[in-house]
Amino acid sequence: MSQLITVSGLNHFFGAKQALKEVSFEIQAGQPVALVGPNGAGKTTLFSILCGYLQASSGHVEILGHQAGSAALFGQLAALPQDAVLDPRFSIAHQLTFYGRLQGLSAKQSKDEALRTLELVGLSEALNEKPAALSHGMRKRVSIAQTLIGSPKIVMLDEATAGLDPLHAREIRQLVADLSQDITFILSSHDLTELERLCQQVLYLELGQMHQHQTLASDATQGFLTLSMSQKQPELITHLEAMAEVSSVTMPQDREYLISLAPNVLCHEADIKILQVCHQNQWRYRSLVNGKTLENQLFE
Repeated sequence: MSQLITVSGLNHFFGAKQALKEVSFEIQAGQPVALVGPNGAGKTTLFSILCGYLQASSGHVEILGHQAGSAALFGQLAALPQDAVLDPRFSIAHQLTFYGRLQGLSAKQSKDEALRTLELVGLSEALNEKPAALSHGMRKRVSIAQTLIGSPKIVMLDEATAGLDPLHAREIRQLVADLSQDITFILSSHDLTELERLCQQVLYLELGQMHQHQTLASDATQGFLTLSMSQKQPELITHLEAMAEVSSVTMPQDREYLISLAPNVLCHEADIKILQVCHQNQWRYRSLVNGKTLENQLFE
């Protein structure tokens, strides 16, 4: 995999307030990367610096071998802010063609790109429509099409599914997954379950400081199972801890059980027995997954 982004010792101040503190991380080409953290953690500031909207107070940012904001990155890195909106006065074709011209494409190239990117997001039929004729989910997909003009190598999406119903949110997730073979996405979202489905690398910001994590595929989560129940079962912990394969059980939240396996016990050796316990006691479970959830990794 090739190196896309290198950030080291990044600091940024707004007056006396320090928004980012010695932030360092690397991103390689590949699966989507999640950027998470509570409100005020510095995510928007980091996004703005990577896009070249802000100049960092200090530190080093290199993207595709160039400094952030370099003209050489024009068309190579694209971003969609959470509050981005389409202009209601003009057709989708007009707006996407306009963005193509801003990137230096010819009139014909811009029209071709408008059609190509709309095809990618499954909205070719909306080419000549105005935004008011489209649903909220369709408008979001058009906005994502805008970021794909010129075939950038990096696309940054801030809360791409915020405000969408479950069906449209699923469409956006599938779109990102389908395009990830050619584009590296950096996704900022408060929906950890969504990011867990898409991302391999997780960058966690808290009070301006970066903590880097890996998702469930990492070795750090092996030796654990996460069991979610339809109803709270007071006796479940006792039953699980009586199993030879189980070391301990905790409840990170209501109806969720984090099961620590005994040394040298593999997940597949324990999961069937755990489900048998639920079946024997007629306890309905919602899911049993290998490892810790992303939420538990970040906040335990």
